[in-house]
Amino acid sequence: MQLLALGLFAFGMDSLAFSQIERSASWRHGKQERFGARPANQYLGPGEDTITITGTLVPEIAGSRSALPTLHDMADTGDAHALILGTGELIGNFTINSVAESQSNFLDNGVPRKNDFTITLGRVDG
Repeated sequence: MQLLALGLFAFGMDSLAFSQIERSASWRHGKQERFGARPANQYLGPGEDTITITGTLVPEIAGSRSALPTLHDMADTGDAHALILGTGELIGNFTINSVAESQSNFLDNGVPRKNDFTITLGRVDG
């Protein structure tokens, strides 16, 4: 079962499960100072729309070691990808702006058993 899809990458228990999604959206307003009155205000349109996905990858329990490198490869292209909720709702087209990782609980060969991650997406469509 997929929790979320970014382009052809499906977030889920077999690939990369997340624990939290945060969304921050803004709208732009232009202001013009006026003498003896409040500034004139004009709506200019949508501003930044950012989604932050956080979670922990523990391949021995759930997820795949290849998931984060796959997201790095997707980010390297600079392409926008459709972001679709598990319910089928299209959120919009997003680029991968950053992927941060923290590794811990290493095996004797240096392979991490636990990878905390944060992925930041930025909306690029209207």
